[in-house]
Amino acid sequence: MEPVTEFLNRADLVPLLTSWALKILLALVIYVVGKWIARRMTKLLRRLLEAQEVDPTLVNFLSNLVYAILLVAVILAALDTLGLPVTSLIAVVGAAGLAIGLAMKDSLGNFAAGVMLVMFRPFKQGDYVEVAGVAGSVNEIRIFSTTLTTPDNKLVIIPNGQVAADTITNYSANDQRRVDMVFGVGYDDDLKVVREVLTRICANHPLVLDDPGTNIFVKNLGDSCVEFAVRPWVNTADYWTVWGDLLEQGKAELEAAGCNIPYPQTDVHLHHQNPVADLLKG
Repeated sequence: MEPVTEFLNRADLVPLLTSWALKILLALVIYVVGKWIARRMTKLLRRLLEAQEVDPTLVNFLSNLVYAILLVAVILAALDTLGLPVTSLIAVVGAAGLAIGLAMKDSLGNFAAGVMLVMFRPFKQGDYVEVAGVAGSVNEIRIFSTTLTTPDNKLVIIPNGQVAADTITNYSANDQRRVDMVFGVGYDDDLKVVREVLTRICANHPLVLDDPGTNIFVKNLGDSCVEFAVRPWVNTADYWTVWGDLLEQGKAELEAAGCNIPYPQTDVHLHHQNPVADLLKG
């Protein structure tokens, strides 16, 4: 018992225990206060993202990610207060993070692209778009991929990295669209009559907008016809309805007015040759 008693009676034991107690207490305070601050910052981030109407899946993911990063920082600060070798721990965590990042390079790229798509919103659910060579209605914008439904009801899943890297054409972004159509008439037809017919069918269609007005002009003198450009404005939702109606009405009305709608033709001229007669003549 004498060695133990001698150890307990050492004059430097009390300061040592006091020092460690203060360090542990300070580390606990740093951990508790830091954890509280991390939670408050995470809640603030969640509110900001929800105010911007960010996708709920992305809100949860980013909130949890930020909270985890802040909590790790708090734990490292507490360990540093205790005098532990935090630098070595950071190096190990950094190396592990680098290895994981390299292994998940493509997935992380798709995730980053998904975040950009959700934040900047080049399109939203229900829009008709063309991305990565595929046209269809946006079904869902996920973290790693975007799903489209094509007009023939096929579901196409496109990685967000391809979506963000390619040109995005959003046909539903604006409320109004211009319908670009071309009607061909014969060279012998009266162009004034053609213009009057095309102007009338556009003016009488209930879905064609008055403002902006319809623009009709001769676009080109083709090989077999005079091409008229017809460009009415419509609401985006009425685009294909107006397209089909004007094509059908335009053909019927032009023919009723006596106009000719030509189609490409090829004239073949056959020249008969008699080699025997040509030889006798020679």
